[in-house]
Amino acid sequence: MSRIKSVKNLVGLVTGGASGLGRGTAERLVRQGASVVILDLPSSDGETVAKSLGDRCKFAPADVTSESDVKSAIELAKSSFGQVDAAINCAGIGVAFKTYNFNKNRPHDLGDFIKVLNVNAAGTFNVIRLAAGEIGKNEPDADGQRGVIVNTASIAAFDGQMGQAAYSASKGAIVGMTLPIARDLASQGIRVNTIAPGLFDTPLLAGLPEKVRTFLARQVPFPQRLGSPEEYAYLVQNVIENTMMNGEVIRLDGAIRMQP
Repeated sequence: MSRIKSVKNLVGLVTGGASGLGRGTAERLVRQGASVVILDLPSSDGETVAKSLGDRCKFAPADVTSESDVKSAIELAKSSFGQVDAAINCAGIGVAFKTYNFNKNRPHDLGDFIKVLNVNAAGTFNVIRLAAGEIGKNEPDADGQRGVIVNTASIAAFDGQMGQAAYSASKGAIVGMTLPIARDLASQGIRVNTIAPGLFDTPLLAGLPEKVRTFLARQVPFPQRLGSPEEYAYLVQNVIENTMMNGEVIRLDGAIRMQP
């Protein structure tokens, strides 16, 4: 039966769950009484993270672009916790390179561009299409709801900076697919929403010098700091629990609008 009026007792699949926004989401869901399968690369800290969260968390070493890997992660969720109620897509990568570097007479590497699109856009869609097939088997609740899918885009989809052509294109694709997929899956009672985070304190930014992190934080109107994975996770919970939220892209960015 459907169990998604609350995240308590929900079974969720969280991609990129070994670090950053995905880890924050997995941790919050488990604390709130959900069961979670973390899907992340074999080289990640997924096993350690899962063990730290106890019996209601399992790790599935997987690449989001692999059909067989994602299917195995879904099967792990079913065998461990009975079903899949939600898929939260947090896995993603990025590169920083201008379209053409005139100082070095070098164009943006096409392979890098394709790789970012493949992981971020195609990888997200791969998880959606396979998870939807499983979520659609759930018994509907009184509203006819069977499950929820939450994707992660970025404000770069709207305010992309120099050097973000590949990343912005991939996140823009996630924004663009949100509404049509929500419409595709509406007949099965599966909601689809996307969160577009701003500047968050993730491993990507953790590697920057403190001076740079402070500068970036000051660009946020309010609160004037980097967002935390816990705040992203809290919005994931809100989206899961609010049945009327569907086909929407939500900016979570402290009102920042990135300038060129």
